[in-house]
Amino acid sequence: MAEKGAWARIKKTVLQSGERADRLPEETRGVPFVMWVKGSLVAPGEIGEEVTVLTKSGRLESGELVEINPFYNIGYGEHVEQLRRIGDDAREILFGEARA
Repeated sequence: MAEKGAWARIKKTVLQSGERADRLPEETRGVPFVMWVKGSLVAPGEIGEEVTVLTKSGRLESGELVEINPFYNIGYGEHVEQLRRIGDDAREILFGEARA
């Protein structure tokens, strides 16, 4: 059970596949248009239940609770040393300020 105020992600179907525009490609038109929203739970809820969240922009959105405490799980490849230093190198070139 997720408590009221917990950070959560919901899923809401905006358009069913039959309601989508005819000019869309067949692969796109054949699936529902789904919206994913993150926000704070307005009331306690369980995964799979219909809940309401308050978003950071102040909107109230309702949908199926799919995740509690969602996080970004994105990878951009391995560490590149030059990219780690580029901001400091530019600052030193432009302003003569060096950082560790």
